[in-house]
Amino acid sequence: MSSSTRAVAEAFSAHRSAEAYPALADDVRWDLVGQDTLVGRQSVVDACEGTPAALAGGTATVERCVVAGNGDVVAVDTVTRCADADGSAGRVSSCDVHEFTGGRLTTIRSYTVEV
Repeated sequence: MSSSTRAVAEAFSAHRSAEAYPALADDVRWDLVGQDTLVGRQSVVDACEGTPAALAGGTATVERCVVAGNGDVVAVDTVTRCADADGSAGRVSSCDVHEFTGGRLTTIRSYTVEV
C-alpha cells in the first residue's frame, strides 16, 4: 500500500482532494492546527468541497509540492497561490502529515501559514 498512500496524501494536499476521498476512514480526523478539528469523513469532504466555492471563480495553483515518506506516514509540503475572481491573490504554505491504518487515511495534521 505504500505507493497508494503516498499518492493519496499528495492528491489531498495538492488540492485534488476528490482523488483521496475513497481512502478516507469513516472516522478520519483533520487537525487544522490553530484553527479547527474536523472529525468524520463527511466533515472532511464538506470542507474540501467548500474550497472552490470560497475562491468564487478564482484559482488555486500549486507552486511547490514535496512528498516525503511511504506507508503509514506521509508528509507533504506545499506552497499554493490562490487568486479570486477580482484578481486578489495570496500564497499559502502548508505542511500536512497524513497517517494511515490499513491503507485508510485516519489522521491529517495541517500546519498552514500565509506567505
